[in-house]
Parts: sequence; structure tokens; C-alpha cells
Amino acid sequence: MAKSTFAEQAAHDDFSVRQERALLVCVLTNGKQLVGDPLAELAELTRSAGAVVVDRAVQRRRTLDAASCVGKGKLEEIRQRADAADVDVIVFDNDLAPSQIREIEKATQRKVLDRSELILDIFASRAQTAEARLQVELAQLEYAAPRLRGMWTHLERIAGAGGGSAAGVVGGIGTRGPGERQIEIDRRIVSKRVAFLKRKLEAIDRRKVREVKARKEHFTVSLVGYTNAGKSTLMNALTDAGANVEDRLFMTLDTLTRRWDLGNGRHVLLSDTIGFIRDLPHHLVASFHATLEETIHADLLLHLVDVSNPRADEQIESVNAVLDGLGVGDKSTLVLLNKADAITDSSILTIVQQNCPDARLISARTGAGLDELRDAVDERMRGNQRRLTLSISARDGKALAFLERFADILDRQFDDGRAILDVSIPPRALEHLHGMVKDVRHISS
Repeated sequence: MAKSTFAEQAAHDDFSVRQERALLVCVLTNGKQLVGDPLAELAELTRSAGAVVVDRAVQRRRTLDAASCVGKGKLEEIRQRADAADVDVIVFDNDLAPSQIREIEKATQRKVLDRSELILDIFASRAQTAEARLQVELAQLEYAAPRLRGMWTHLERIAGAGGGSAAGVVGGIGTRGPGERQIEIDRRIVSKRVAFLKRKLEAIDRRKVREVKARKEHFTVSLVGYTNAGKSTLMNALTDAGANVEDRLFMTLDTLTRRWDLGNGRHVLLSDTIGFIRDLPHHLVASFHATLEETIHADLLLHLVDVSNPRADEQIESVNAVLDGLGVGDKSTLVLLNKADAITDSSILTIVQQNCPDARLISARTGAGLDELRDAVDERMRGNQRRLTLSISARDGKALAFLERFADILDRQFDDGRAILDVSIPPRALEHLHGMVKDVRHISS
């Protein structure tokens, strides 16, 4: 019995679905509308994880079945379809309880993943840097920790349970006593690892905050949007960043920051980071807090929307929900309707434009609308600037060079060894100037 139990654990513990044949299942409960293909996004997630989708099943129910999510009749249908299609893994678009996963696996004799496990697997496969690996591991452990009891039945065995000497009794000489449940041992191991990872990520978070604050003299812009909306393509088009571009979900996990020249000697710092998605596991958002520092502290957000997607309106709502959760929902934002060259249904564009009347239509791939985008960002940056007259020592080359770089010098005069400058300057740059130079006089503001 113990051998089969551990085999079951190992099978389910392998979250990877690479090179496997997948059957997708979606249960729509009351209140959920059937718009387009309800399994389109799950199919993209599954493909991004490396599997091939061979069959799909959709069910409508008033509520999810407590035992198996789908009910006995539908579960039998899924088993038969899995047998017929030679399926390796069954992927649910719903989040499942450990007991439900165990029941479905028992009935179908297939590995079963829910939506959150699939997303965690994709993040794990995309993590290239040490920081990203730590973030993904923390998210996986925090997802699995409350599920220990339901996932693996061996955790109910007693370690060191006292008294017995018959064959099969756990423990032995020197271990008999009150005993300790194996599940408690495992929970303690997980708890210690989680605490260690959090300490490591808190140190990374502090470093990220310092890095962001060190750039406070710059006007900063952050790209946000639904995964696969084209953020990396836009990043490359605006900055020649050379970011990896591929038609797969969550290709970017680490923050990439580059200088974006707006023309006339002005520039901003542009950052690209992870994409968002519907029902993004909250453990991932929490784990990737350090990566999202650029978004949290940005002066301006560029919210990129794939307007060729039939669910563009829903994706906008999902991104806004994540931004609200990060506390930046009210930050200055430009909505960009990307992939204008790929629109096949103009009604989708009409709906999005009605809900976002100030949105700008662009194509990161063809470059359409990018000149107008530069002007709009330049205007936002200028609108953030203060117009004032400063007096600085004419010998302070460092301060004068700083103003040449970060301010618009509208007029300059020299009087008695001092430079009198009429400037338009961002508040952050002015604050940095005062920290860098003690002898700065405001003649007018």
C-alpha cells in the first residue's frame, strides 16, 4: 500500500505537462456567460506549457460538485474521452480542491492539473534568473502548503508512534513515544523553506527599491498588460532592447529597463515586466512583488491591450484588477490598443473604444501610431514639469550638465559668476538637484 501511495504522490507532484496529450475541462457555474470559446485561453496556457490539446469538454452547473467538480456522469464521460484520445493529462480551467483532484485522478487514471498549477508550471519553466526561480518556488510552496493533507495520503502515517513491534509499524527502537504525524514534519519543512525564501526575496525587494529610487531624477514609464499583448515587441520597437519575442504566454518574468529617446534631447526610462492574466494566482503576485517595483513606482503606465483578441474587454478588466491589488489603480495611465493590423472584428474595437475613449490605436509590429505615442508620453512628462528660474554657480559644471540632461533650459544668462537659468524641470529631477548641489537659489517659480 505504501509503494502505491508514494507512486501516486510522485505522479501528481510532477506538475510538468511537456510533450503530453491534454484534455481540457471547463465548468461554467451560474452567472458565468459563455462568450466565444471558454477554453481558448486554457488551450493557450496548455500549449505554452508544451502539451498538445487533443480534446475539450465544457459543462454548465449551478455549483461545482464537492467531490469531483463535474459530477459522476460527466466524470465518466471524461474518463471515456480520455481513453479514446489516449490522454496523458486532464487540465481544468477551474481551481480544484486536493480531494477533487484525487477523486478525478482515481476515476480517470490520469494526472490532473487545475488552472493555478498549470500557470505555476509555466512560470517555473520560464524562470531563468536566480531571482525568478526564488519567486516561483515561493509561489509553488505557498500554493501547496495548505493542500498537503489532501494531496498525499502518506502524510497521515504516524512517525514514531509508540508501543508496537509488529512488522510495518513506523519507527522502532529509540523512536517510540508520543510520536509526531508525518504531515506535521512536512509542514514544518515547508514552513522553514517559505520563511527562508521570504527573507531572500525581502532582501531583493529592498535592493529593487533602492535601484528604483536611485533613478528618481528620471521620468519612468512602465509597460503593463495582459500576457501576450505585445509588450516585448513594443519594448523592442521603442528602445531596440532585443527582448525575447515569442507567441507564447508569460515569456517575460524579469524586469527589463531601457532608455527611450523621445527626441529633442529628452528621454524616459521604459520598463517591461511580467504580463497579467485572468485569475492570476495571488501567490504569484505576492512573490513577484520585487519584480513589480518598477510598475509600483512608475510615473506613467502604458496599458497595452491586444485589441485583436475577442476578449479584449475582459482582459482590460483583469489587468485593472491586478493593478488595483498593487495599489496603483489610480496611477496616470495611457491605454494602447495594440495589434491594430490584426483586427478581424471591428465590433471588438468599437466596444473597447467606447469603454476607453482616450485609448490610442497602435501596432508594435508595424510601427503604426508609435510617433504619436512618443508625443503623448512627452506631453505627459512636460505636464509633470515645473517652470521656474534657478541661480547656480557658473563654476558648477556637474549641476549645469545635470540640468542640460534632465531639464528643458528655456533661457540662460550669466551675472557675477552665476548662471541664471529659466527651466522646465520634473519635480523628481529638481529634488535630486537640491540633494546634489547645496547652492541652488530659486529666483522665481
